[in-house]
Amino acid sequence: MRSQAVGLAERLGLDFQEKRVGLRRPWSMLPGHLCPAPLSGLDPAGDSLAPPWPDLLISCGRRSTAVSIAIRRASDGATRTVHIQNPQTPLRHFDLVVSMRHDGLEGDNVVTVDTALHRVTPEKLASAAETWRETLRGGAESVVGFVLGGPTRHYWMSEAFLNRLKAMVAGVHEKTGARILVTPSRRTEERVADSLRAAFGEKDWYWQWDGRGDNPYFGMLALADRLVVTADSVSMVSEALATGRPVNLLPLNGKSKRHDAFIANLGQRGLVAVTGPEGLDLFFKGGEAVDATPEVAAIVRERLLGAMANGETG
Repeated sequence: MRSQAVGLAERLGLDFQEKRVGLRRPWSMLPGHLCPAPLSGLDPAGDSLAPPWPDLLISCGRRSTAVSIAIRRASDGATRTVHIQNPQTPLRHFDLVVSMRHDGLEGDNVVTVDTALHRVTPEKLASAAETWRETLRGGAESVVGFVLGGPTRHYWMSEAFLNRLKAMVAGVHEKTGARILVTPSRRTEERVADSLRAAFGEKDWYWQWDGRGDNPYFGMLALADRLVVTADSVSMVSEALATGRPVNLLPLNGKSKRHDAFIANLGQRGLVAVTGPEGLDLFFKGGEAVDATPEVAAIVRERLLGAMANGETG
């Protein structure tokens, strides 16, 4: 959620402050539009909020809606609000709502996107490529990057999945001769990372981040010729698609109606190749980079920042 909100703020090119807030009970248990005086119920462990209120407020996630609504009200509508993701509260409380297609939201103030907003830009990828080229690419003719997520409320990695993953790593190298890069995320279980390292750690064609030092994630996105991403994270999938590289998705164990609809939409549009029982489709070439973030930033400039410049109030 931080990546989406900050990513949009960065694309707008304006000075901004990031505030991380939470609500104490019972405020945190109520829908955003039914939460009385949420600014009085802020968790002291988070950042403080006080006037002067901002010209533009970007929020993300259901639990931030109460604060966004309260600030909009306290500013008498002078603060324009953008909410990212389904707010699960009436849309009229926001100037703009950015929702995923699988949320099924409709309205004059709704912008529908196929991929999540994020912080990946061509400039950041170019910089990361220079920083990480020697470590990640070396002299390899081709590189395939495996980006690993981990368990969520709906998905998990069984031992059968782990064995399948290891077979894919070995198979991709055997078929293509590519150097294999693997980066676990914070959600990747230690048993998964340890098992991969035990199987391939001594191979000269294999490299795996050990979680220490600088994160190579942007470098991998920039330098891999193909990306294999576990399909448990909307953000990771969206960031991979922003590179313009072919993206193979690797479903975990489990099901989620909304998340599976997100993956299905991308597959139907030919943006990703979803791995089936037959294994990775290494002939999938993908297409141009897909990035909703600059498109949404342009809409915010036109609808909200332009209105503020003209002195209009909501």
